[in-house]
Amino acid sequence: MQEKSVIVRTIEAAGGVHAPGHVGELTEIVDFALVDAVLEETGTRERRLRRLPSPVVVYFALVLGLFEHDSYRTVRGKLVAGLEGLALVRPSVSSLSRARRWTGVAPLRRLFETLAGPVAARGQADAFSRGLRPVAVNGTRWSAGAGRAGAA
Repeated sequence: MQEKSVIVRTIEAAGGVHAPGHVGELTEIVDFALVDAVLEETGTRERRLRRLPSPVVVYFALVLGLFEHDSYRTVRGKLVAGLEGLALVRPSVSSLSRARRWTGVAPLRRLFETLAGPVAARGQADAFSRGLRPVAVNGTRWSAGAGRAGAA
């Protein structure tokens, strides 16, 4: 007797006409409600229904930042990689560029201001040393002896 396996995959997508505006794990940190709130707060939500609505453009810009050396088409492919089988809008590169320009930087700046900050909570073990939060500075060289009197 042969055994068969069935793999079932459930995809949670944004609601509305443009349901394929989903970005997988990125939406766990930057969820749909937060993007919608930021768009409302910054006044950058589209006035009419577009093929590339503002929330999708915000996620596209975020994914562009993650894959900075990839083309718009490649990044768009990553954005919708888990949505095969759905009827997706396939915008041209110029449409993606115009949509980014229409949306602007204000929503991304506001998202950063909302999400940036220390990850560890005050009571978390190893988050503080002698009451101070340890900080790492990458790629910087500090010279403790420079400028001292008598230094060679």
